[in-house]
Amino acid sequence: MTDGFPVTQTDILPDDANRAILVGRIWDPRVSGPTPVLVDGENLRDISSLAPTISQLLERDDLVARLSNAASFPTVASFGDILAQSRPGTDAKTAHFLSPNDLQAIKASGVTFVASLLERVIEEQTRGDASKADQIRTEITGIIGDDLSQVKPGSEKSAEIKRILIEKGAWSQYLEVGIGPDAEIFTKSPVMSAVGHGAHVGLHPISTWNNPEPEVVLAVTSNGKIVGASLGNDVNLRDVEGRSALLLGKAKDNNGSCAIGPFIRLFDDHFTLETIKGADIAMAVDGQNDGYHLDAVSSMSQISRTPESLVGQAIGKHHQYPDGFMLFLGTMFAPTDDRGGAGKGFTHQMGDLVTIATPSLGKLVNQVDRSDAINPWQFGITALMTNLAARGLL
Repeated sequence: MTDGFPVTQTDILPDDANRAILVGRIWDPRVSGPTPVLVDGENLRDISSLAPTISQLLERDDLVARLSNAASFPTVASFGDILAQSRPGTDAKTAHFLSPNDLQAIKASGVTFVASLLERVIEEQTRGDASKADQIRTEITGIIGDDLSQVKPGSEKSAEIKRILIEKGAWSQYLEVGIGPDAEIFTKSPVMSAVGHGAHVGLHPISTWNNPEPEVVLAVTSNGKIVGASLGNDVNLRDVEGRSALLLGKAKDNNGSCAIGPFIRLFDDHFTLETIKGADIAMAVDGQNDGYHLDAVSSMSQISRTPESLVGQAIGKHHQYPDGFMLFLGTMFAPTDDRGGAGKGFTHQMGDLVTIATPSLGKLVNQVDRSDAINPWQFGITALMTNLAARGLL
């Protein structure tokens, strides 16, 4: 380990990497653009002959079968070399890992774990003022308790709880999507904006109360088929969103505020949606300036809505995604440990290392900085199309 970043394949790959089908993207300065790759031991194989983008690649019904013979694809780079160069501040002059998605829409589902629901209500009630969190937490739990885990979203019981809380003046927009019939599905960030393993994640400079959100991210095709999964950090500004629900876009979508990676693992006989449903997503935050350390685990078994139902609320006759989409499934992680002062709960400091991991998907590591200080986002859809055309891939 160097400066907290994994430097070997074993550090970031799934425990059963030898049988996992892992696809991703690297930035290749030799062609001034991204290349879709397949992980094959020490080699990264160029799979652009199957499709020039990950979005198109995932649409192939024969994808798993075609990728089973990794040696049929040319080696584009050494895994170790690319991993060593995938670090905060790396720019377009250096080969490095990108987020494994490209043209897919990036969607997220919120308040899908009852364990974090209370903290969302607190954000709203405090109007984003962290100093009031303890007081509001005590008041709200006195009314609704701290265990809504037995309440099924959209059920008669949830409707009765809503009626009682409205009478008490304690109903919340977060309770509405947490235990009501309709899930919160929102656009996390624009197409092509996600960062990958090793990159900076960004916090808007106006925020003083914020946290990482470790999540599973599903890869979904244009017809709604779930074909794989990755890890993600849905960086969250608690103070900004807490001030007003209308600031959700500002709280969620900033330079570097969405990290996905390190790879998309495709579903096959060894890895299925049931694997995801039983996964525990571990997260660690290590302060580089204050020696702070935090460990947390988000258990997918505690999700209040099934992954299939969340996908179904995102795509259907009401909404199509011609290039597919990536869907963050939410988190039960809601940090309450004081770091910024008594009663203020957790907040990031610049330089924090955030590690998100689960045995079946590997490990995603990013470093925190301000969104106006990290590398600007410059390579978008137009740049991608221009680059692929110049390379003869379109």
